[in-house]
Amino acid sequence: MYKHILIGTDGSTIGSRALAHGLALAKMVGAHVTVVTATEPWSALDMVDEVHKHNPNPLQHFAEVASAAAKRVLDEAATHAKAAGVPCDTVHVPDRYAGVAIVETADRIGCDLIVMGSHGRRGIDRVLLGSQAYEVVSHTKIPTLIVR
Repeated sequence: MYKHILIGTDGSTIGSRALAHGLALAKMVGAHVTVVTATEPWSALDMVDEVHKHNPNPLQHFAEVASAAAKRVLDEAATHAKAAGVPCDTVHVPDRYAGVAIVETADRIGCDLIVMGSHGRRGIDRVLLGSQAYEVVSHTKIPTLIVR
């Protein structure tokens, strides 16, 4: 049925549920998995805060911290995939919002299913915080499984 499943995660509880569900599904159908995490673009407010801390190179510092955080998330995902016996690649997409990174990566590598979590926010919370799941579902033609 599915041959290549993309699992989006940020390492949160919801992201971990999506990872577990995606790995179980991949194991059942014999699919390959690619786990992706994204690092959002750095905001001007964050940059100002770093300059006030007298950080001599705030952009490099941000990139290093973001890369290390993504590595932790992806290393943990790879460990779970290995334990489940599921072949797995990992991808870190810097300077992209998660929804965009997931859609672009799934298209680029030819995935036939996207699995990701959603907090299920509604109303003003969704407006203020956004919904990466909504972004993915709205902008992809690939079947998408949302885990809550």
